[in-house]
Amino acid sequence: MSDLDLNENKANSIDLSDREADAKWYVIHTYSGYENKVKATIEKMIVNRGTADGIFKVEVPTEEYVEKKDGAKKIKSRKIFPSYVLVKMIINDKSWYLVRNTRGVTGFVGPQSKPIPLTEKELYNLGVHTKSIVDDTRKDVNYKHGDHLAVTDGPFKGFEAIVDSVNEDSGTIKCSVNMFGRDTLVEFEYYQVSPITK
Repeated sequence: MSDLDLNENKANSIDLSDREADAKWYVIHTYSGYENKVKATIEKMIVNRGTADGIFKVEVPTEEYVEKKDGAKKIKSRKIFPSYVLVKMIINDKSWYLVRNTRGVTGFVGPQSKPIPLTEKELYNLGVHTKSIVDDTRKDVNYKHGDHLAVTDGPFKGFEAIVDSVNEDSGTIKCSVNMFGRDTLVEFEYYQVSPITK
């Protein structure tokens, strides 16, 4: 590979990362039960076509919950907003057309189906964290093994958790949570817990 090819590849990767930095998250409405199919179709489109069309990521917001059936506990996942999917994209005629005409999509969320990007606060509340928010959240974290925390968000909200380990790279904390008389290890993101002051 020549120096010219290497420089061209480097320029292309810089251009794509710059373009993704300009992308915003939008909400699309889908037929009931089509959320994961729509996500898979758009992800396949991204793989096949690349990000040249201005479509970068797609998410179906979910949360974990504990289901007790016949005395056994299972941790399951459920959609937070059934019939809605989040797409990180740059809105232009081509990207709008590709997403809007994906099988199972009924339209963009916004006035008269005009796409309106989500704010950083809305993304944070949905669990889709932008880098700046995650970095700001991590600055104040000073938890260590054995610390007692209150779970303030997610399916375990209201539980007390004891820190087992902290992963600063991923921004997560593994904690022991007592459920039904047994300690269970659960992974939380920093924003989901706060220190208990005694």
